[in-house]
Amino acid sequence: MIALSREAEAQVDRLIAHYEAKERLEAAVNLLDAIDRARVRIAQMPEAGLEAPRPYPQLKRLDRRWIIERRYWISYSLTTPPVISGVYYATADIPNRV
Repeated sequence: MIALSREAEAQVDRLIAHYEAKERLEAAVNLLDAIDRARVRIAQMPEAGLEAPRPYPQLKRLDRRWIIERRYWISYSLTTPPVISGVYYATADIPNRV
């Protein structure tokens, strides 16, 4: 299974707390589903991710890839095994959150 870094876990926890505070439990479930789907995709073909999220080409790094799953950009390392390093809502200002 593809692990989440401590930072990614903290991001997910904050997003879930935000959704719960707004009584948007379905959004929390969808977030967890997106992460599960991303894990499968990353495990199958880690090199298939994008070099940067499409709206933010300045985030390109040689050791990182990005995929979009549902409404979330998910960054991960190209280590063996890969590690999810960030989970961002698609419309978030990602460069100021990385």
